[in-house]
Amino acid sequence: MLTLTPVQEIVERCQQLFEDLDFHAVQEWKAAAPGRKAIGYLPVYVPRELIHAAGMLPVGILGGGDSLEVIQGDAYYQSYICRIPRSTIELGLTGRLNCLDGMLFPSICDVIRNLSGMWQILFKDKYVRYIDVPQNYVDSIGGNFYIQEMQTLREDLGKLRGTPITDEEINASIRVYNDNRDAVRELYAYRAIKPWQAPTSEVYLLLRAGMVLPPEEHTTLIREYLAATDATARPKRDNARVVINGSFCEQPPLALIKSIEMSGCYVVDDDFMLVTRWLLDEVPTDGDPLQELSKAFLHRSASTAAKYETTREEKGVFLLKQVKTRGAEGVIFAAPSFCDPALLERPMLQDVLAAHKVPYTAFKYAENTGQMAPIREQAGTFADSIKLWSVK
Repeated sequence: MLTLTPVQEIVERCQQLFEDLDFHAVQEWKAAAPGRKAIGYLPVYVPRELIHAAGMLPVGILGGGDSLEVIQGDAYYQSYICRIPRSTIELGLTGRLNCLDGMLFPSICDVIRNLSGMWQILFKDKYVRYIDVPQNYVDSIGGNFYIQEMQTLREDLGKLRGTPITDEEINASIRVYNDNRDAVRELYAYRAIKPWQAPTSEVYLLLRAGMVLPPEEHTTLIREYLAATDATARPKRDNARVVINGSFCEQPPLALIKSIEMSGCYVVDDDFMLVTRWLLDEVPTDGDPLQELSKAFLHRSASTAAKYETTREEKGVFLLKQVKTRGAEGVIFAAPSFCDPALLERPMLQDVLAAHKVPYTAFKYAENTGQMAPIREQAGTFADSIKLWSVK
C-alpha cells in the first residue's frame, strides 16, 4: 500500500471535501452536538463573523461543479445566464442542502438577487436573506446602511438560535476570522514567492475546504500545509507568472486550474473565493464590532466587478497592484459565460493593462466545462509569448 506524504494527506482530505456534494462534513459537525445549526452563503462576501458568533457553521455554497447533472435546475432559469443558480437550485431540490438551516445571498448581480427570491418560494421552512451592501463609501451614509443590514442579520440569527448575539461574541469571532485571513494571506504570499511549492490546484482545494470546515480548523489546516509543503522539495520550472481575474463567483472546474498550470503558467494571484480574503487587514476587536466590520468593508476590502466603485479612476488599480506586488508577468481573464459583472468590466481592465504594457489573454468557462484542450493551448501560447517577447 502506497504511503502518502503529509502534503498528499492534506490535499487528499481537501479533495474529498471538494468532491462531497452531500456535505457530509457539515452533517457530521451538526451531529456532534445537539442544536447546532449551519447557514449557507453564496459568493462573493458575507460577514461570516455574525454566523460564527451565533454558534453556527458558515457553509460556502459554490454551485455543483462539473460532477453534478443539472436537470430540475434548468427548469427554473433561462439558458443565457451563468450556471451557478441552476446548479444551486439542483443542490437544493435534490436534498443535498437539507443540512442547512438558512441561506444568505450576497449582492453580486441581478441573477443572485433573483435566486434569493426563488429560494424563499421553494424552501419556505428555511431562513433566507439577501445581503445588500453599500454603494456609497461615506461612513455616515453607506457605512450606516451596512451596519443596519448587519444588525438585521444579527437579530435574525439571534432569533434562530434563541438568544441575542452579544458584541463580545462578535468580537471573539472577528478574532477567529482575523487569524483565518492571516493564514490565507500567508498561503498566498508563500505561493507568490514559491509557486512551484504551492501549486494553485492545491491552494484552491485548501480554500474550498474552508467553505465547509469551522474557521479554527481551516486555519490549522492551512498552516499544516505550509509547513509540510515547505519541507518537501518540488521541481522548479521556467513558467510564466500570471494573475487570474474574473472567477470571483461561479468557480472554474479544478481541471481548468490544472490545465493552466500544465500549460506553463504559475498562478501567483487570483480572485477565487474572495470571501476568504475580502477584508484586507485585521479588523479591530476592541470596539463596536459592526462599526469595525463596516469600516473594513468600506475602506479596506478587495476590489471586484461585483463591488461598486465610485470613480472610473479606481478601475484596474487593485488588479495592477496584484500584478506588481506578486511579480506577475501577465493576466489571464477567466470569467464564467454570461457573467455580466465580469464581462462588462473586462474591457475597462484590459485598457488599463494595455496602458501599462501588461500582457493579457481572455477566455470564458462554465463550472461544468469539460473540454480543456483549447484553454490549455491558449494559456500555453500566452505563456510562450511572455517568455519569448515580453520586455524584461
